[in-house]
Amino acid sequence: MNKNIHTFIGCDGEYEESKIIIFGAPFDGTTSYRPGTRFASSHIRNESYGIETYSPYLDMDLMDFKIYDGGDLELPFGSPKKVLKIIEDYTEKVIKDNKIPFMIGGEHLVTLGTVKAIAKTYPKLNIIHFDAHADLRDEYLGEELSHATVMRRCWEILGDNRIFQFGIRSGDRKEFLWGKDHVYTNKFDFKGIEILEEKLKDVPVYLTIDLDVLDPSEFPATGTPEAGGVSFKELLSVIYKLSNLNIVGLDIVELSPPYDISGISTALACKLVRELLLQICR
Repeated sequence: MNKNIHTFIGCDGEYEESKIIIFGAPFDGTTSYRPGTRFASSHIRNESYGIETYSPYLDMDLMDFKIYDGGDLELPFGSPKKVLKIIEDYTEKVIKDNKIPFMIGGEHLVTLGTVKAIAKTYPKLNIIHFDAHADLRDEYLGEELSHATVMRRCWEILGDNRIFQFGIRSGDRKEFLWGKDHVYTNKFDFKGIEILEEKLKDVPVYLTIDLDVLDPSEFPATGTPEAGGVSFKELLSVIYKLSNLNIVGLDIVELSPPYDISGISTALACKLVRELLLQICR
């Protein structure tokens, strides 16, 4: 693991001494509407110096922990399979070293690479999925590897009733019909998420947050904005409720900096990364 000098604020620990490993997956090769998420991880690092390492929400400080930022993976254009294999190999190394991978995308397809790797070590893995979109299509425009199919591909690894979706408010009719028999989906918001504290308390959990779960009035810079999303405060509140779960990996995806003219979306993403890091440390 080569040391990265371009780090998220407060995350300049050495690999060996760190429990959480941040890395970027700058890929948006299957984006179907507004591209640009390949720039998100680098942009989040740059703008993280506009926030503090201290969280008044949790009364915790990143400076009190060792967190390693490994930088961005070098991902090829035009080959989703190669991209996913690179992500899978990197994540597998992190997991084998008994550390927690925290990936910053990139489009949502990159989640498949981390899930493949983590499921090898944790065969009872469950996924908590925050998103505006179901991402359960079997194919999109003839392609099985797409940001619109990522949760369907994850289901093929995990099986029935191990993916828990919240905030979903968009998708093809067939996705919702198929999902009723295979995944748990809560439309529009986070109602009922309390059941996960009991249901998932003894199993490994992967948390994936597509930032378009947020309402575009608060988070406009994403590839497929959908009206009717949750607020930042609602998202934070739910994340804190997951504190007792065994989160063995996580990601945030789908910030598209070219659409962030005001900078508010990136500022939100930076704060969310800080809170997630501290939540895992706690």
